[in-house]
Amino acid sequence: MDLGELRDLLMRHARPDATTAIDGVLVSRVERAAPPSPAMSGTVMALIAQGAKRIALGDRVYEYRAGQYLVASVDMPITGHFTEAAPERPAIGFGLILHPATVAELLLQAAPGDLPPAGSGAPSGMAVSDAPGALVDAVVRLLRLLDQPRDMAVLAPLIKREILWRLITGEQGAVVRQLGLADSSLTHIARAVRWIRDHYAQPFRVEDVAQLSGMSVSAFYRNFQAVTAMSPIQFQKQIRLQEARLLLATHPGDVTGVGHRVGYDSPSQFSREYRRQFGAPPSQDAARLRGSAPGTAPALV
Repeated sequence: MDLGELRDLLMRHARPDATTAIDGVLVSRVERAAPPSPAMSGTVMALIAQGAKRIALGDRVYEYRAGQYLVASVDMPITGHFTEAAPERPAIGFGLILHPATVAELLLQAAPGDLPPAGSGAPSGMAVSDAPGALVDAVVRLLRLLDQPRDMAVLAPLIKREILWRLITGEQGAVVRQLGLADSSLTHIARAVRWIRDHYAQPFRVEDVAQLSGMSVSAFYRNFQAVTAMSPIQFQKQIRLQEARLLLATHPGDVTGVGHRVGYDSPSQFSREYRRQFGAPPSQDAARLRGSAPGTAPALV
């Protein structure tokens, strides 16, 4: 597969904030391999044109490199970094934010037999595959529109739908299709994920969140683990610690207060779990974060 034109387009249109003039389309350029850092994945498809990246989700590790794409169908706490990036050969990638409503619309328009049969249970919320030529071609045509502003408003939505269709019918289609199915296991788990993210600072009973998701406790726990590679309590802890890190970037002198705001009653427990997660105690990490607060954009691109 020739990725030459894709690399050229990405290099030309990369911005520091990764955004482009096309809504939902991201372009990244990273010139140095950095230590792993925590972030939220976003619901996104990320295609690498040069370089390589490693993502850890719970106890799972995903690696993708030039010519491969990763799909995340749930916004999850991850740790990741580019493993191949240098000023003379930067890592460059394309991202497309995935919206459940658009996936649902395409699924409704598909003719009977156009889609592979659905599997049982919830697929993992993240998957990696080699990018087929048709998918890369569609991405290239979409990026060309950045040089053709007159055509962008009309053609960009059409090509984004084509890319999404390639994903829905591709090797990882099950992961993407469940994003648009109102009654899919992944949709139920995504509802629980949103609830935990919105209420991360308060304790909860797994039984209550399972009921909110419309599942038995055993089915909820099994599907939550399949999608996120974490238990619900582990997921909550990841969100608490990431939120604490964001707060410490702007309030470096209030470690105890930050710990309490994200749900820790014990300062020693907060410090212990923070150090285990980020490799340094809160006060030391806060000093390191000054002037370089963690970003909130999808972290897979």
